[in-house]
Amino acid sequence: MIRHIVLWKLKETAEGASRADNARKLKEKLEGCRDLVPGILRLEVGLAQPGLEASSDVVLLSEFADQAALDAYQVHPQHEAIKAFVRAVQQSRECLDYACEA
Repeated sequence: MIRHIVLWKLKETAEGASRADNARKLKEKLEGCRDLVPGILRLEVGLAQPGLEASSDVVLLSEFADQAALDAYQVHPQHEAIKAFVRAVQQSRECLDYACEA
């Protein structure tokens, strides 16, 4: 199993919207990817909560059956479309992929 974790810090404003609005848009877009390809076992998106310490605004926690499933997800046209939005609104991005036990 491959765990894929991505964290984004968003720009204060981008695409005519606030950081909070873009975080909600990104969450909605990513949650629409839950069933894109066979082998997605888990896909969860979280937003930083006011009053709680956070160095990022949005987190994606996902698990894939294997590297092939993650690779298929990465190049899926719907995921590619989300990447364009992310590039427009992100200030920074951190990612970690690792193999883990099921």
